[in-house]
Amino acid sequence: MTINLSDYETGAAYNGNANKRLKKLQKRLAELQSLHILHGCRTLIVMEGWDAAGKGGAIKRLTGYWDPRYFEVYPISAPTAEEKAKHFLWRFWNKLPGPKEIHIWDRSHYGRVLVERVEGFCSEADWRRGYDEINEFESQQVEIGTKLIKIFLHVTQETQDRVLKERLRTPSKRWKVTEEDFRNRAKRDDYLAAIGEMFAQTDTRWAPWKIFDANDQEATRIAVLEYVIAELEAHVPPEFPELNADIKKLAKKAFKGE
Repeated sequence: MTINLSDYETGAAYNGNANKRLKKLQKRLAELQSLHILHGCRTLIVMEGWDAAGKGGAIKRLTGYWDPRYFEVYPISAPTAEEKAKHFLWRFWNKLPGPKEIHIWDRSHYGRVLVERVEGFCSEADWRRGYDEINEFESQQVEIGTKLIKIFLHVTQETQDRVLKERLRTPSKRWKVTEEDFRNRAKRDDYLAAIGEMFAQTDTRWAPWKIFDANDQEATRIAVLEYVIAELEAHVPPEFPELNADIKKLAKKAFKGE
């Protein structure tokens, strides 16, 4: 099915008590992480989207109640000289989750067919070949049991501009604004074309994209958490294992049969 970003631009607010709903979702995520750990599952969450679309805020709420020993957030920036000298996927292999782990990529391997394509950081042959390489890479992860969740946060130019202006007016947030924000803004049409082809080429049966209207911050965060919960519930066994027999004996001895 064709993905049309114009279908995700209403900016509808959440209808209800957003804070109350958010806390309830975070508690459920904490339960799911416990199950995820106990059953030795592995999950990779890929977060893509426009600059100023709220990826960081969504990730912060998503991980708010999680045990930090079993999740990792990787902010993906420009490749180093060593990374540029190797295949573009090389630097992502050591960021994949192992058993019990949930890893989140804040931007990802999709840079090959987005920023690298639009900014001319690789050849056309490189980024066109990238679609098949990405699909094969993701298929390999799914085949070994990794749950792959791909999220794209979409905002209009008006929303993006409003967020950038607010950051510039706020001393504690000015550091978030970079020259890249304005460079990317000037090439929005080129990015729209690249995003559209990315969806067409990589929205696969084994690793589908989920698009979110991110024009209302609160509603977006709630929707992202609800989606991740639904995906984890479909992946993680729902039963908590029985208490370990050795732990049970130690507890019985320590608490004198209580």
